[in-house]
Amino acid sequence: MHTDTERCVRAVQSKDARFDGWFFTAVVTTRIYCRPSCPVVPPKVENMTFLPSAAACQQAGFRACKRCRPDTSPGSPQWNARADSVARAMRLIADGVVDREGVTGLAARLGYSARQIERQLLAELGAGPLALARSQRAQTARLLIETTGLPMADVAFAAGFASVRTFNDTVREVFALAPGELRTRAARGSGPATTPGVIALRLPYRAPLNPSNLFGHLAATAVPGVEEWRDGAYRRTLTLPHGHGIVSLAPGPDHITCRLLLTDPRDLTRAISRCRWLLDLDADPVAVDAQLRADPLLAPLVDKAPGRRVPRTVDGAEFAVRAVLGQQVSTAAARTHAARLVTAHGTPVHDPEGGLTHLFPTPQALAGLDPEALALPRTRRRTLTTLVAALADGTLRLGMDTDWERARAELAALPGFGPWTVEVIAMRALGDPDAFLPTDLGIRRAAAQLGLPATPAALTARAARWRPWRAYAVQYLWTVDDHPINHLPG
Repeated sequence: MHTDTERCVRAVQSKDARFDGWFFTAVVTTRIYCRPSCPVVPPKVENMTFLPSAAACQQAGFRACKRCRPDTSPGSPQWNARADSVARAMRLIADGVVDREGVTGLAARLGYSARQIERQLLAELGAGPLALARSQRAQTARLLIETTGLPMADVAFAAGFASVRTFNDTVREVFALAPGELRTRAARGSGPATTPGVIALRLPYRAPLNPSNLFGHLAATAVPGVEEWRDGAYRRTLTLPHGHGIVSLAPGPDHITCRLLLTDPRDLTRAISRCRWLLDLDADPVAVDAQLRADPLLAPLVDKAPGRRVPRTVDGAEFAVRAVLGQQVSTAAARTHAARLVTAHGTPVHDPEGGLTHLFPTPQALAGLDPEALALPRTRRRTLTTLVAALADGTLRLGMDTDWERARAELAALPGFGPWTVEVIAMRALGDPDAFLPTDLGIRRAAAQLGLPATPAALTARAARWRPWRAYAVQYLWTVDDHPINHLPG
């Protein structure tokens, strides 16, 4: 339960959407739980209690409000801003790890016992890993029910339920509607039909969101065959636990339009998690911008185009390989090097709607590549092959659960990994919101124009006032240059 009751009450009474996902309002008289911005008339203060997660609400016997659909709120921004075990656990649960590996697998990834993880999650979220995973399964089931024509039995197993009976009972308990009733209600309010097999979703975010830096960066650095910008949308292939997928992501006024084509619907949870991670959709831009705006040198950049996100990646290993290929070369050259690897070692896929041709090669697929076949300097060949070997044998892990400082130390120990490569991986692959690039050429040019210190050490010291959001400061500093990453393609 949240202890700052007064602040929660103010957020509910003002219908402040900035708090959606931070906490949930449970109404003791109706046994309904809502997001803070629910459009209905707020209940009396004495009838409200505040819980930290949808799972905690469901575990306490509350059902999701049919008006505000609190289960579809953006995730709490704190799970991506923190590096502790609870935050890492939440990122993994959102990625579907409990459904695939169980609580024991979750705990093993984090280096704790199952009992320790249960105790930590209960203390902070009011629900253990099984309850949190159950809440997520219910949301996945709802998406499949409302956006596909899959038979209900297929929906049940695709969402991760062990039986159709458990699926039916959970959906009724969480949403106060049977699965068939959910589909009927969705059909009455549905828009134009989508391509057969495509799952169409809306991914919510906290406003504001600046699409120019987010999609401009992804489009400008897109690897041919794996990524493309087409008809106002960023599209890419996805490697998933049970198969592969193709996703299309387009910015909207209050959501991201997401269209997924999956070879196996059991991968929906992972695909959504990776898309949200890629676009940094659970960030709290108001809090970030407020901190950065306090610096008079950054304030004009923030005011000009607020809501910048950190463009991340769908796969940490993929980004690490691309970061090495991008060392000391232009964006165009980095794309060319990556495209050659994709053509030679990537798995071919069929794209019925565009020009995507391959999955990005896995570390295992790259482990046997001939260094002499790479059109790279000899030292960079050694850097790449050493990285790929460490990723392939599991010595190095760059996942959502990775400890940021441990990963930095392991990366720095590899040949050819200087501060820029380590920090850009920490920022975009590991999601550290405080990663900083004082040696980056674009950052140094911006520093010179803004009157910031010129040397990396002095600039790092000056950037201390931007903590813990230095990765977002990087996005604003990059806007000083007129670079394609700052603009949506025409």
